[in-house]
Amino acid sequence: MAVGIFDSGLGGLTVLNAAQQRLPEVDFLYYGDNARAPYGVRDAEDVYQLTKAAVADMWDKGCDLVILACNTASAAALRRMQEGGLPQGKRVLGVFVPLIEALTERQWGDNSPPREVAVQHVALFATPATVASRAFQRELAFRAIGVDVEAQACGGVVDAIEEGDMILAEALVRSHVDALKRKMPHPEAAILGCTHYPLMEQTFQDALGPEVKVFSQGRLVADSLADYLQRHPGMYGNGAGGFFTTGNPGRVSDRATQFLRREITFQAA
Repeated sequence: MAVGIFDSGLGGLTVLNAAQQRLPEVDFLYYGDNARAPYGVRDAEDVYQLTKAAVADMWDKGCDLVILACNTASAAALRRMQEGGLPQGKRVLGVFVPLIEALTERQWGDNSPPREVAVQHVALFATPATVASRAFQRELAFRAIGVDVEAQACGGVVDAIEEGDMILAEALVRSHVDALKRKMPHPEAAILGCTHYPLMEQTFQDALGPEVKVFSQGRLVADSLADYLQRHPGMYGNGAGGFFTTGNPGRVSDRATQFLRREITFQAA
């Protein structure tokens, strides 16, 4: 029985890794749309259609629950998919809410009105599409008031990571942090709003300084998923786990093995 984790490329492996550590008894089906990555430079309609098609394929493979580990897909497609109606017994969840719950120190399911929270100045680092969607700010407004969010579109970072050029990725991260600090000199917290960015978490932290609390998604999403499965034990699905890609399985397997430092073998979706 498998829970699905979807990403446009390899970034969702950071969520998968944390979820496997948190839930070793659960089988996971990872699906990367590597042939069309990155999503962060696509328009919202394109991202929605691609995400919808990929998730439908994952449901066909036996997943009842799919986590959109891609922030761009969460921003552009999640709410529209949920409001459009899902097949009977199927669920799709995103990755913003666990981050916002941690940032605002609100428990899952706390539906009380938005209130003031301790953190007032937040830096959001994300893809251009996620920044343009303002989905993070919209979800945050449901839970908190008075929080100033300064978003920085981090063009090029995902491409560099996907190509394995970590030197370029590090240089780009430092450049984007510098640009953010020109707009918000003293953020109290920073959100790494792309599942690729945890691979550069130390670079973000070093560039931001030790006084800034950096929120990364892997562990937070894994904890939220564990809580969800405890409350919905029927959502484990009826398919086998595995790794699927729309890209070249050999090339994607090599990159994934480098990412997780353990052998990963993808098969064609």
